[in-house]
Amino acid sequence: MSAPLYNRDILALAVATSEFLPLADAPHRVSRRAPLCGGAIILDLDTDAAGHVTRVGMHVEACALGQASAALLARHAPGRGLAEIRAARAGIADWFAGGDDRPDWPGFDLLAAARDYPARHGAILLPFDAAIAALEGQEAAA
Repeated sequence: MSAPLYNRDILALAVATSEFLPLADAPHRVSRRAPLCGGAIILDLDTDAAGHVTRVGMHVEACALGQASAALLARHAPGRGLAEIRAARAGIADWFAGGDDRPDWPGFDLLAAARDYPARHGAILLPFDAAIAALEGQEAAA
């Protein structure tokens, strides 16, 4: 473990979720929970006619790493579609499993220390899982 798990950058990202308030009129809303840690997210997405994200809103109840991941998703999802978000999620999971390639999503270098903490991986993947479910049109889960 070369870097502290929580640092100033992670905490700054965690509070940045407040920049993405829930969207009352969002056509895509999904609720997801990470089973291991109990982190939860309600994610609202708006999309254009081509299915690319145009707006993101959320309510996140997770550790600082889960919140930081949600902020990174929200900041960089606009303009991206389902395939790109799926590919990013797959890259993150592969990286957590020991793959050499850092995920192709801006800012994920800030979460590098979390690779050594498998119990946190679910919270970090949670926003991406929610976005995929929302874009696939799944109903909100209770």
